[in-house]
Amino acid sequence: MDVRWAMAAATALALTVIQPMTAQQPRKRETTAVRQARIEATIRNEYTHKFEIGGGGGYLRFRSGEYLQKNNEVSWQAAGTYYRSPSLGLNFDVRGSFGDAKTQNNIFNEAYNPLINQYYFLVGPNWRFYRKEKWSASVYGEGGASMGNFDGAAKGLVSEDLGLWQSATRPAFSAGLNLDYNIYPELFFRMSPTYVGTVFQLAADDPRPQPHGGIQNNAGFNVGIYYRFGKQK
Repeated sequence: MDVRWAMAAATALALTVIQPMTAQQPRKRETTAVRQARIEATIRNEYTHKFEIGGGGGYLRFRSGEYLQKNNEVSWQAAGTYYRSPSLGLNFDVRGSFGDAKTQNNIFNEAYNPLINQYYFLVGPNWRFYRKEKWSASVYGEGGASMGNFDGAAKGLVSEDLGLWQSATRPAFSAGLNLDYNIYPELFFRMSPTYVGTVFQLAADDPRPQPHGGIQNNAGFNVGIYYRFGKQK
């Protein structure tokens, strides 16, 4: 009698433990499915916005003259993208860069490193090739113009006195990679390694030989905060 009672008690205990475990299995599968659906909905929400705008600061290593060393420049950027699809957009990009040119000893035999600056106005396609809940990545190519001021702070000297490019507005182009981290579906942080090509020239009366080709290759990066809004049709 005691043995039967013990067996019945053991069976009841086993059922008490096993039944909740088996009952939880469908709930676990449902939770995984719900989580996956939530992630997919978030991704659709993040990357079906029509516009992105924002800006920030950065750095550019710039070649300020054909026979001068490259100099460091502090940069700012304000940009926006109009998206026709989750992947394809059109960038509108305005930048400014400021730094001290490394003129070293000039023809007046005095060391002088004047402040120079450039402003870029660029437009071009953007292709977002990676889209996840927290991260996305895109590449872009842009073209436009750059306004260069190379002797505005030269204390009466002109660019050819210092070996700098002539102050002018010239064609420019840029290409780079955008790495975005989503803080919220509408708000994200961006880091962008960037290449900037310019075609500034020496002054016509500069005694130094004019370069062949005339393309200056400059590289740097930009970081900033961006905001998404609107919905694609």
